[in-house]
Amino acid sequence: MKQEEIWNADAARRYDTPGTGMFAPEVLGPAVDLLARLAGEGAALEFAVGTGRVAVPLAGRGVPVTGIELSPPMVAQLRTKADESAVPVVIGDMATTTAPGEYTLVYLVYNTISNLLTQAEQVECFRNAARHLEPGGRFVVELWVPELRKLPPGQEATVWESAPGYIGLDTYDVLRQYVVSHHFRFDEGEQARLLRSPHRYIWPAELDLMAQLAGFDLESRHADWEGSAFTAESRSHVSVYRLPPSL
Repeated sequence: MKQEEIWNADAARRYDTPGTGMFAPEVLGPAVDLLARLAGEGAALEFAVGTGRVAVPLAGRGVPVTGIELSPPMVAQLRTKADESAVPVVIGDMATTTAPGEYTLVYLVYNTISNLLTQAEQVECFRNAARHLEPGGRFVVELWVPELRKLPPGQEATVWESAPGYIGLDTYDVLRQYVVSHHFRFDEGEQARLLRSPHRYIWPAELDLMAQLAGFDLESRHADWEGSAFTAESRSHVSVYRLPPSL
């Protein structure tokens, strides 16, 4: 499954869920608040900008936002909300594609760095962020913590969400740090719709080493966008990495 095949026109049409899920104000608001503070008076670059879930409200806060996005259908959906002058987008992958300008903030949200399926690509993503940042600039990564403690010996899958009309489960290949997320959506009928997406999971310590290879220091890590403490029980984290300031 290539990322271009997953994030096709059908996925782009179904991606936005205004007011609910990851678009809920209590989910989106704190993320935009923190990113606006970190950008300060400078500009922000979003890797994998998608349909503009974060970029559009962040731009609405007065932060100049540029995006890099692999999927033209996702950008087409973004264009129903903001034109090129409001949120310019460069088509390409987040590990190698460059955008014009220099930024105080690069950010990558909602587990998207795991869409890069090799360690080498993930390291290049950090290096690409560093190339775009001015001295002292920050790279923010939101990422889930692999739930391998829930995986008994001999079992390959964990159910991470079960709700009316939806079941989410992950199947793990622990040898390759590879996971496929399966999203089942269904109604009262007998049929269900399945969306699958492959990922390479990353432990926080490995993520920190990737950052060091690209010249970053870990500035902070919290369990969510509101600044809750990150603990051994946290299911995800928001990590802020910073380049050294110029001498």
